[in-house]
This record gives sequence, C-alpha cells and structure tokens, in this order.
Amino acid sequence: MATWANLSLQDSASPMMEQLTFFHDHALLILIMITTLVSYVMATMFFNPFINRFLLDGQTIEMIWTILPAVTLVFIALPSLRLLYLLDEVSDPALTLKTIGHQWYWSYEYSDFMSVEFDSYMVPYHEMNSDGFRLLDVDNRAVLPMNTQVRMLVTAADVLHSWTVPALGVKVDATPGRLNQTSFLLSRPGLFFGQCSEICGANHSFMPIVIESVPTGTFINWISSVSEA
Repeated sequence: MATWANLSLQDSASPMMEQLTFFHDHALLILIMITTLVSYVMATMFFNPFINRFLLDGQTIEMIWTILPAVTLVFIALPSLRLLYLLDEVSDPALTLKTIGHQWYWSYEYSDFMSVEFDSYMVPYHEMNSDGFRLLDVDNRAVLPMNTQVRMLVTAADVLHSWTVPALGVKVDATPGRLNQTSFLLSRPGLFFGQCSEICGANHSFMPIVIESVPTGTFINWISSVSEA
C-alpha cells in the first residue's frame, strides 16, 4: 500500500502492473531527454550573441524538428498500444469474481461456487484494532488465490463507481445496467488496498477495497468454510 514515504508507484503485485511500471519508466526517460535537449537549446539561445537578420527559412532544421518528434511519438505509442490490448485481454480464467458497487459499499459474488456472496463495508475507526488501517480496512475481505488467472466482473446497483486496486494495475468502471470485465493474476501473497475512483456521493471516500492474496490451499479451505456457513 502507499504510505507518506512512497512518492513513486506502488510495488506491483501482478504481471500487468509490472508492465505498466516499465512503461512509466520508459516514458519518463524520454521526457527527461526532451526536457534536457530543450533546456540546452534555450540556454544557448539566451547567451548566444550572434543573430542572422536575413534568415527567412531553414529547410534542414525544419525537417529535423518535424521528424524527431514523430519518431519519439512512435517510441511511446507502440508500447502504449500493446499495453492497452493486454489490459483488455481476458484469456482462460480459472476463477470468476463479481463485484457490485453500492452507495457506499462493495458486494462480492464468487460465481463459480454456490451461494458464496457477502458485503464489504469499511471498518469504522472506533471499532478498528490498533493494527488496522484507517479508512482502508473492511469487515469482509475479498480472498483470492495467488498465481491464478482471475476474471473480475464489475457492475453497480445505483450510481457510477470505479473498482480500483493500484498494486494490481486494475481500474474498472462500475456502471449500472452494464457488466464490465477485467483480468489479473496475483503474483505474491499479501493485502492489497484500493478505493472507489469515481465520485459517487457523500460517502465516496468511505468504500475501500481489500484483496487478500493467499496460497491456493488456503483459498480452498476458506471457500469451503464460507460455503458451509
């Protein structure tokens, strides 16, 4: 999760977030190169005492400053398009989880198991344990197995919401009357926090998301106990 000392992106917990982090670093490096070049040119122009009063056009320099930005955009666009297609890819999921946004909580349904569904509310501060995470902890976490391809179906029951977990690189709009889907794979165990990213009313800030990534055996034991209950 992000803390006050973390100025960069969160540590990735899925292969897709790793790819997004790589693209971020790639684009940032290009921006640094452009900023350095433009700063150097501006500095030389400020301190250059020479001037050509009869210069009307320069075909060579105009070709250079047209071609170089075009090539730069290609180097940004190609990996960006690749990532866009990968984000929309949902291939052969082993598990399906459906989440429904409400004002102001999330409900989850494990579609592959009979009658496994629950609501997930934020834990109030006065009911929280001393080791809890303020405004982020929930009473019922969405438990998912690691190293398993998960398909997430997202919708809403009332107004627009957005199911977002930054460490997974997932952000899906929850739209009433529409079923959106995404896919991700949890690469390590842990707790991964998110929040609604669409302004949905007075308590928009108080409907967090918690994904608990566990080994497959632990998930099977958990889903068995929940089904029996």
